[in-house]
Amino acid sequence: MTTVPAYAAPAPKAPLERTTVPRRPVGEHDVLIEIKYAGICHSDIHQVNEDWGRAPFPMVPGHEIAGIVAEVGPGVTRYAVGDRVGVGCFVDSCRECANCLAGLEQHCAKGMSATYPVGSDGQPAYGGYSSHIVVDENYALRIPEGIGLAEAAPLLCAGITLYSPLKHWQAGPGKKVAIVGLGGLGHMGVKIAHALGAEVTVLSQSLRKKEDSLRLGATDHRATSDPATFAELAGSFDLVVSTVSAVLPFDDYLGLLKTDGTLVNVGAPADPISLNLFSLIGGRRSLAGSMIGGIAETQEMLDFCAEHGLGAEIEVIPVEQVNEAFARVLAGDVRYRFVIDTTTF
Repeated sequence: MTTVPAYAAPAPKAPLERTTVPRRPVGEHDVLIEIKYAGICHSDIHQVNEDWGRAPFPMVPGHEIAGIVAEVGPGVTRYAVGDRVGVGCFVDSCRECANCLAGLEQHCAKGMSATYPVGSDGQPAYGGYSSHIVVDENYALRIPEGIGLAEAAPLLCAGITLYSPLKHWQAGPGKKVAIVGLGGLGHMGVKIAHALGAEVTVLSQSLRKKEDSLRLGATDHRATSDPATFAELAGSFDLVVSTVSAVLPFDDYLGLLKTDGTLVNVGAPADPISLNLFSLIGGRRSLAGSMIGGIAETQEMLDFCAEHGLGAEIEVIPVEQVNEAFARVLAGDVRYRFVIDTTTF
């Protein structure tokens, strides 16, 4: 085992602090990645705060990882030392179930092995707020030259979280798409939906970010705090993608859909939701969810983003500012993704 520097929360809700964590030796099919940048996802804060259940501590968050291959195992064929690579939300799966064989490893029947905080073996796993990580070559992604490493890091979660439902529900020319929330997830949704050829509207609490929405590719930006928005846009959209973690008035949002339209949730509120089923029955509408993507689809997303010149809108910070960044994320004070420069360890 090798010990590497990291930033960890020593206990639930505790500030992160400098520490060291173990990394396994480079195995037959492993790559050792020197991490250059790690995105800060809102789910990192949820995990540290145990919003989604008990977790092991100390916890090293981070599943938006971009770096350089520093060492390869003797059986590695996909990568060589010096390659630009990324790691997302999981680092292994059973590879045998129907979902894994279909390229849906994120829905592995036996449970994907998360990058952190716990692997499929039940043992603690340490994420990307560190200097190095060892992963199986089959669960690393190639980052094309068309994207900077810092801008690419958030694509490993935020990018694929939006790309997957937009592709699955066929956002493209002739389709009208609404993105709910213009944050770390939502801003990538606008970019990707626009690049796919869809007509994009942003639904945000206020008009404060309207200029950004239009710059990123939206044709319209509406304030959800204005009741007139829901009346004026009723029956307008083929697809609505909600990126927010708040419980929404789902009947209102379902009313925005055309016949056979779908409201997809990629945000994960901690509290239960409620709705009137007639909001679904009328118009044959659907309420759905989506979670990241498989390895092949994530690589497709990276290639698509490179081809279209898409990267995350980022603020790069040194690692000692991570606790300040967590507070700013909770306050909505980031446009649109913090990325840790891990060379500052």
